[in-house]
Amino acid sequence: MCYYRAVKTFVKKTKKNKQTIFVGISGGVDSSVAAYLLKKDGHDVHGIFVKTWSPEWLPCTWVSEKRDAMRVCAALDIPFHFLDAEELYKREVAQYMIDEYKVGRTPNPDVLCNRVIKFGAMWDYAKTYGADAIATGHYAQTDGVLLSKAADPAKDQSYFLWMLKQEELSHVSFPIGHLQKKDVRAIASSANLFTATKKDSQGICFLGDVDMKDFLKHYIVQAPGIVVHEKGDTVGTHDGVLFYTLGERHGFSITEKGSDRRPYFVIRKDLEKNILVVSHDKYNIVLTPSQTVKLREVNWLQNGTSGGKYSAQIRYHGEFLPINIVDGNTVEIETNEMLPLGQSLVMYDENVLLGGGIIDKLI
Repeated sequence: MCYYRAVKTFVKKTKKNKQTIFVGISGGVDSSVAAYLLKKDGHDVHGIFVKTWSPEWLPCTWVSEKRDAMRVCAALDIPFHFLDAEELYKREVAQYMIDEYKVGRTPNPDVLCNRVIKFGAMWDYAKTYGADAIATGHYAQTDGVLLSKAADPAKDQSYFLWMLKQEELSHVSFPIGHLQKKDVRAIASSANLFTATKKDSQGICFLGDVDMKDFLKHYIVQAPGIVVHEKGDTVGTHDGVLFYTLGERHGFSITEKGSDRRPYFVIRKDLEKNILVVSHDKYNIVLTPSQTVKLREVNWLQNGTSGGKYSAQIRYHGEFLPINIVDGNTVEIETNEMLPLGQSLVMYDENVLLGGGIIDKLI
């Protein structure tokens, strides 16, 4: 089946039916072009800016972002809406992220942010105003049934969308998913949108470009400890094992360098003794070419079958690794890379997203 053909058919169909569509407007180029294209197709488009929580020690950016979102709506001559989701974000996204790190796991806050805020609270708000659908500037594609990778592999964001439920795809639109990033900017320029040259936002969903360790140190007590070589020799110090993830090579200090100048990688975290174990070999801890992973909070958008040729990503823009689906929450993945507990494992059938889950344990 040609999945991209299904997506294009859906786009043509929606052009014939005027809908009321609320577009999440961040003030950036992607969301502004998404709104522009939907209005050009004849839909009744509304822009909605979502305010979330930002800790007091971070620079306040939401006011300027809101102003840019209002400028976009004014330029497109569409209604502007404001949704205050500060408490919801703080409770369901930020606190979840902090709690996961406190027990030694590595969560992905952007995945939960999409589920709770962009496709949860925003849809609930839009429905009260009679919306038929919501749209965002995500680089992904859907035909109302399938959720697929974006046409631009360098910008594809389908990895972050695995928590979307099957029933939600019928009222979700990704107007720029079939475009290359350069084409999105070209459209913004031709439409005289000021966002055409605006720099892309980076970092944690809504929090922006903040170093994760700097963020966590405000909420998790630092407990300095020792860094130990896999053979047992003490080689350095760290700020607390909870701040590190498996495979990481930065953030700890090596005081006993020796003659081997190769970088060290975290291969194990001893939470009870607060010891970080490192090795020159990133894959030292894994001796087999495949691992069996038990997932939690699994969400299937399409049915996978045992023995099918599928792949999975264990981090955004990570390598696509061959997998075998054992059962509804167990997969075998062909890699000797260390798998951080708490991270999202997202499964694909070529371009189509099958589903995903959170890595709970290795068996």
